[in-house]
Amino acid sequence: MNGTSVADGARVAEVACDESGSDGENLTGGNTLVFAHASVRLPVETAAAHVQEIRDRIRSPAVEYKANHLLREKHRAVLEWLLSPDGPLHGHAHVHLVEKAFFVVDRAVDLLLDDPDAALALFRQGRPTFGDAEWREFLTAANRLLRVRHAGDARAPVEDFFRTVDRLRRAHSGSEPAGILERLAAARSRALSYRAEIDGGPAPLVPVLNPLLPSVVRTAAHWSAGGRPVLLAHDRQNMLTPDRIAWIEDTARRQGVALAGVRLVVAREDARVQLADFLAGIARKIASDELNGHGEPALTALLRPYTGPRAVWGDEPSWARLGPVAEAGDCRTELNSAV
Repeated sequence: MNGTSVADGARVAEVACDESGSDGENLTGGNTLVFAHASVRLPVETAAAHVQEIRDRIRSPAVEYKANHLLREKHRAVLEWLLSPDGPLHGHAHVHLVEKAFFVVDRAVDLLLDDPDAALALFRQGRPTFGDAEWREFLTAANRLLRVRHAGDARAPVEDFFRTVDRLRRAHSGSEPAGILERLAAARSRALSYRAEIDGGPAPLVPVLNPLLPSVVRTAAHWSAGGRPVLLAHDRQNMLTPDRIAWIEDTARRQGVALAGVRLVVAREDARVQLADFLAGIARKIASDELNGHGEPALTALLRPYTGPRAVWGDEPSWARLGPVAEAGDCRTELNSAV
């Protein structure tokens, strides 16, 4: 398709997607800090011409180009051209960013308290209050509590998490996050029920710790915001089984998102997906650098037009630089409505 098709009498925009930063359920101990889901809306022929121009500019003998080709310092001019207002992606691409540490906190607090405001407050107050080591301990315990795959005693993740919460609650009584810790400490029964359900039955269709599925919904919401139905052509991904694609489509429908469907494609056979792959990897690297405090202002400014206000992001200083200009002061997420 060249960007549009006809379904049920309505013109449907086709958008190609890919992701970067998947670490399975190991969100706090994996290789990346950020998950990025990128999407590109261009005719296939136009995208192919852009990919060929990238190859002509970089002149690498590699059969398949990836984002790291563009991220090399010797190809900085190509990277800046790709993202620039005069480049091929401007106005035709979008990237949904997920800060993995915040995703874990948000999912844990949603499970135990069903309170998104508490998740954001705990995330922003936790690290400066607890210190790096204790904050990392809390994140690791929360990740273990939520992850589906666990070897050993089924109760161990629950006990480990609540020991961590109790230790922090005692050590930091009177601090800003103390009230949230008290509420978490009282939610043991909900954690036990969650572990009993996932340990005693089949694996859940939608793992709590997987950011891909809600990100696909958010991508569809972005492109269909004007009311035009959108069909997503997504790079093949083991997580995107037929049942999970059905979940994505049903979730989008319940949220009023005009998603006409999701189809899987082979990246090397679709230049639009290749461009989405470039953007996802580039965005993940730039956003990770901002989180680590050594972002490059010029690259961050080039990425900013592609990011959306619905990012799952808790770190306020970095989002002030990464987020859309009109939304820079608001990095609240609507994740809870997407899972």
